[in-house]
Amino acid sequence: MIKILIADDHAIVREGLKQIVAEAGNMQVTGEAADAREMFALLEKDSWDVVVLDINMPGKSGLEALKEMQERYPQIPVLILSMYGEDQYGLRAIKAGAAGYLKKVSAPEELVNAIHKIVNGGKYISPELAEKLADTYRTEEKEFPHEALSDREYQIMCKIALGDSAEAIAEELCISIHTVYSYRNRILEKMKMKSNVELTRYAIRNKLIEG
Repeated sequence: MIKILIADDHAIVREGLKQIVAEAGNMQVTGEAADAREMFALLEKDSWDVVVLDINMPGKSGLEALKEMQERYPQIPVLILSMYGEDQYGLRAIKAGAAGYLKKVSAPEELVNAIHKIVNGGKYISPELAEKLADTYRTEEKEFPHEALSDREYQIMCKIALGDSAEAIAEELCISIHTVYSYRNRILEKMKMKSNVELTRYAIRNKLIEG
């Protein structure tokens, strides 16, 4: 039996994933966490064959949690689950050590296959993401301004570009509004931009968000 730990802050999503997994017969969700803190507490107490990790959680983001897992539990493969497309987070997730990247809309059809492939030592990557990975190796690496951002800065940049207010970002990420503004100023400085409008145009042009 494949033991699965799911980390997602939405209980309804966890329940849906459990139902999908239950139909496979040879795998079971034996641990659930609503954030990274709960996930690491469970990892200390038991062992799992795979972790299904949401990229967008309050507190420590999925990418930050993934990097910590690579340091503390490198033997456990991680499948990143995301509502975002490959352009936004797929490359970052794979480069950070994820064994796979799956969009939530694809979970009903692909989750079981993805887990089987990962547990057997493979990588689960969509054709679209595989093409983007190939492009990064085929061509000389071109440095885009957003690649200089930390994972948290990148996450906040995408939310700003989507039009989320500082208050909404602060509440979702469990940080202060002052911290959000500090991140915003740092992002604008690193990307050599002056306004949210510039950030939004850049994000749309580079397909980091849906325009």
